[in-house]
Amino acid sequence: MKIQTGAESGVTSGPDRTRDAVARIVLERGPQSAAALAEHLGLSAAAIRRHLDALVEDGLLVERQPQLLAQRGRGRPARTYAITDAGRAAFPHAYDDLASTALRYLRKTGGEDAVVAFAEHRAASLAELLAAEVDSAAPPATRAESLAGALSAQGYAATTEAAAAGVQVCQHHGPVAHVAAEFPELCEAETRALARVLGTYVQRLATIAHGDGVCTTHVPVPPDRKTTLSGRT
Repeated sequence: MKIQTGAESGVTSGPDRTRDAVARIVLERGPQSAAALAEHLGLSAAAIRRHLDALVEDGLLVERQPQLLAQRGRGRPARTYAITDAGRAAFPHAYDDLASTALRYLRKTGGEDAVVAFAEHRAASLAELLAAEVDSAAPPATRAESLAGALSAQGYAATTEAAAAGVQVCQHHGPVAHVAAEFPELCEAETRALARVLGTYVQRLATIAHGDGVCTTHVPVPPDRKTTLSGRT
């Protein structure tokens, strides 16, 4: 199944167009429950489950069992659906092959130092764009939320989540994830750039390039300065 985008989506049949929309929501927002998808798309839970079953059968989504929570409300947590590597690959990555070929040539002719220099240059350019949207005087959690919004504007589909002793910035889409799988220098330089933008130490906990569902960066926040997050994308 090919994910339709742009002009293509206008001629996609009804069921396929809905499945494309479901897959894109999961790609951009991370694992979703059937109920959340149904509410977002204005469909019944039964209709959404049919589309989810088709996407799972095609290998584009995978069903995840609910995580056990320390404090659980009434009822069992809902199962969620996450994008697979095949699902990500179904979305256009127009320049992945070209970028990989260029970096292989750079490594062959200039060595690893040349690849690192390129990664740092790319990360610095990204940091310049992000820094314009992050108030360096704001509390750490507020800076993290602003960073997520700036990342989303650059195509990273980022959100923030409260975590123990800090905040997690979750990037649900990595524009260069396929290339970074071969050239981890890109992820390493990006992590350092995020730290510079936030003005604090950060720790990369997971990356799409390494097979994780989300790129997750932990931002430490002192307990007395932690603010409530809105979960803005």
